[in-house]
Amino acid sequence: ADNLSEALKKLKITSTDSTADTLEGCLDCLLQALAQNNMETSEKIQKSGVLQVFASLLTPQSSCTAKVANIIAEVARNEFMRNPCVDAGLIPPLVQLLNCKDQEVLLQTGRALGNICYDSHEGRNAVDHAGGAHIVVDHLRSLCSKTDPASEKLLTVFCGMLMNYSNENDTLQSQLINMGVIPTLVKLLGIHCQNAALTEMCLVAFGNLAELESSKEQFAYTNIAEELVKLFKKQIEHDKKEMIFEVLAPLAENDVIKLQLVEAGLVECLLEIVQKTVDSDKEDDIAELKTASDLMVLLLLGDESMQKLFEGGKGSVFQRVLSWIPSNSHQLQLAGALAIANFARNDGNCIHMVDNGIVQKLMDLLDRHVEDGNVTVQHAALSALRNLAIPVVNKAKMLSAGVAEAVLKFLRSEMPPVQFKLLGTLRMLIDAQAEAAEQLGKNVKLVERLVEWCEAKDHAGVMGESNRLLSALIRHSKSKDVIRTIVQSGGIKHLVTMATSEHVIMQNEALVALALIAALELVTAEKDLENAQLVQILHRLLSDDRSAPEIKYNSMVLICALVGSEPLQKEVQSMAFLEVISKLRSHENKTVAQQASLTEQRLAVES
Repeated sequence: ADNLSEALKKLKITSTDSTADTLEGCLDCLLQALAQNNMETSEKIQKSGVLQVFASLLTPQSSCTAKVANIIAEVARNEFMRNPCVDAGLIPPLVQLLNCKDQEVLLQTGRALGNICYDSHEGRNAVDHAGGAHIVVDHLRSLCSKTDPASEKLLTVFCGMLMNYSNENDTLQSQLINMGVIPTLVKLLGIHCQNAALTEMCLVAFGNLAELESSKEQFAYTNIAEELVKLFKKQIEHDKKEMIFEVLAPLAENDVIKLQLVEAGLVECLLEIVQKTVDSDKEDDIAELKTASDLMVLLLLGDESMQKLFEGGKGSVFQRVLSWIPSNSHQLQLAGALAIANFARNDGNCIHMVDNGIVQKLMDLLDRHVEDGNVTVQHAALSALRNLAIPVVNKAKMLSAGVAEAVLKFLRSEMPPVQFKLLGTLRMLIDAQAEAAEQLGKNVKLVERLVEWCEAKDHAGVMGESNRLLSALIRHSKSKDVIRTIVQSGGIKHLVTMATSEHVIMQNEALVALALIAALELVTAEKDLENAQLVQILHRLLSDDRSAPEIKYNSMVLICALVGSEPLQKEVQSMAFLEVISKLRSHENKTVAQQASLTEQRLAVES
């Protein structure tokens, strides 16, 4: 400790005119003390005011420069020393040193700047201000192809410095991307893949940059996919694989890179991991299984990558994913069902899958999750069934396979995401399927649950889908029994409210369903329609210039049907409808104008 105090004193007094030897001795003493107790020594250095002295010692001519930079790098390992280093004016001379040729000076300078930037806003700002990043990126470019140990060490330090400089800072990350650092880092990874430390630094740097949208476009122009897959295949340790996964996941959000990863053979690697880890209960294996299967699903979100892996339903990848569905692992069941939902994004694929028995596999999976089931698996399996039910030719096949019954088992679910998908699946299934719509529409339990969900104000999605399914049951069945069931369950008021939705498609579906109610069962529904103030709502829709032409048309059709009821006809007469409708005779839309004439005649007769 005495030596240290002595050295600090000497440095302060003699820094300006001491001989190189005395200086060297003092610096060695500091380095020794830092090696023994970094924190304590750093505190003493800060208190002594020597940091300011260091600024004048950082000159390219001095033989002590590397040692001074080394000391700064060591003290800056402590968080409390980073701002004092900036305040002491050390950043500009350190950045200047990046221009020198001496490798040891460059190495220690890179370390010093990297440590000062670590988690330090002030440090990063100062380096940015002094233009340090640009010089380091240029160094990376010129050293990139050199594979001697000294150059690789320098490359590792420079990569680390840029990483600390830009970590979690979008502005500085964008700056590096604009400087063209990405192609250089990808090239580095390819050339130095044998060097573990440098590879690791590149991966962390990629992970840093890959979150930014602008970086993905740049990555797509490099051979990053190929390099990462090549590197991935070599890895045995879980931690290393995890690091590569952390880069792959954000990159795979880009559709171009998805396809590149598929072409580079990533899928085969992922399937192999799944096979190796599926029966293991080791924590690392469980984590790897999840990451690999999640990434697989992500790759299928791209249209081109998905179609490439589907291979007309004959692809080995598609077949392997199918085998996940009956697995005992919830994670694989989930990934399998999500993968099927992703494959089911066009009619051709959907028709092929239904014809090849995929529906039964999904229903068996749902069956395993009825009682206290896994919500994410339920949600994924229902998503897959909903997508498969979109093509017209699949609906009848799926209905006769018992999909509606399988889905109805989840009516008791209290989970909004499951409720939402359940409703969507049933709505897809009954589209233009009169018999199925009638059967479901007479199911009192279902209709009562729909009416209950129509009031789920906290879950707009569930509320909207419940309304749409109520309307669909009437529109596709055109059945008096269905209408009576809905009236008895209190569903009319919800259909009337739906006619005021902000979505034109929902307004329209509601108006068509209400017109069918008025045509088929007006007496039964009369009271509810009156209480829900339907006539006033129709007046509002017809008076509003913003209402779409189809809304105006269907509102008039409905008015014509409503005047068949005495109390509703009285309401219509009391509200001066003729005035509003006569204006619509000159509407720019011919169909609206025609319907306005017919409605006017009808109302004139009734009055």
